[in-house]
Amino acid sequence: MSNELVIEDIIEGDGKAAVKGALITAHYRGTLDDGTEFDSSYAKGRPFQTVLSANKVIQGWFLGLQGMKVGGKRRLFVPAHLAYGERQVGDKIPPNSNLLFEVELLEVLTRDD
Repeated sequence: MSNELVIEDIIEGDGKAAVKGALITAHYRGTLDDGTEFDSSYAKGRPFQTVLSANKVIQGWFLGLQGMKVGGKRRLFVPAHLAYGERQVGDKIPPNSNLLFEVELLEVLTRDD
């Protein structure tokens, strides 16, 4: 995997675009380089909701989801330095792990809604 964030649109959405500071609702599946799934909102049975902010999500999500439109599905190849870096996260993400996410954007809410 490269040392850069790679963004690949699987489905181009046609709804509102995600912007910094927006409240987003998304379904996602996260895997390690070897394909091991470490997290999934699908498995939890409910979508993930967060503010798209540099201090709320990993940098790979913060950078990789801006501009994505509701209804879209995007694959993010997140190098370790834009994920958790040298930190171990729980028992599923070892230090210096590159991560792969498939994200389906369900809703974007901004202050002007």
